[in-house]
Amino acid sequence: MENSQNLGAILRRNAAAFSPVFATDLNADTVCQLDFTEANPLLHTTDLRDTNAFNKAVQVLLRQQGATIGVGGYLEHRFIYSRSAHFDVQAKSRNLHLGIDVWVEAGTPVYTPLEATVHSFQDNANFGDYGPTIILEHELEGVPFYTLYGHLTRTSLQGLQVGKSFGKGQKIADVGPFPENGDWPPHLHFQVIQSMEGKYGDFPGVATLAEKDRYNQLCPDPNLILQCRHLVA
Repeated sequence: MENSQNLGAILRRNAAAFSPVFATDLNADTVCQLDFTEANPLLHTTDLRDTNAFNKAVQVLLRQQGATIGVGGYLEHRFIYSRSAHFDVQAKSRNLHLGIDVWVEAGTPVYTPLEATVHSFQDNANFGDYGPTIILEHELEGVPFYTLYGHLTRTSLQGLQVGKSFGKGQKIADVGPFPENGDWPPHLHFQVIQSMEGKYGDFPGVATLAEKDRYNQLCPDPNLILQCRHLVA
């Protein structure tokens, strides 16, 4: 994991190199951090298996903070994954979120923060999965790494091919509506990955608590790229 430990430092050193993933300023006052842990009482009274009800709960959480965009989730121990058996592996529940979610309206454009080539893509269509997913490969200081974009529109995958190049700041996709986005309230799952470990079109976005140290190294904080002040402790 030596390279993965260095990736966070590389991202920090190159903080000025990244362009925004969204046209909207994630540092604006209309952006807030959302809590999807067990401590959030609204989640206990919401049928999270009903995506429409879940979406209404997200809108309530935003209104409570006077916001239109929600952010958060990196290494958050979440309450919401019981909605889908997809997150149960060998009788162990995966509840530790490995990316940052940006809760925005469906149809919101998504841009690459650096020059990139398409590593892989596919529609992970299980209930509660990523839905349409794009994984890009980048390089900084001679070190390759990857960014994953989940919960997109199906049209975002049209015309893609492995190895296709994107320029820094170029549009790559749109945030998808439910149910085609994996059946979630509209949001982007954004994740940084040091090594794909042979995986294609998919990569764990949620882990068990026992796997925290491993994935904390393998998937450094995406806010090193997003640089959202609402996520800085």
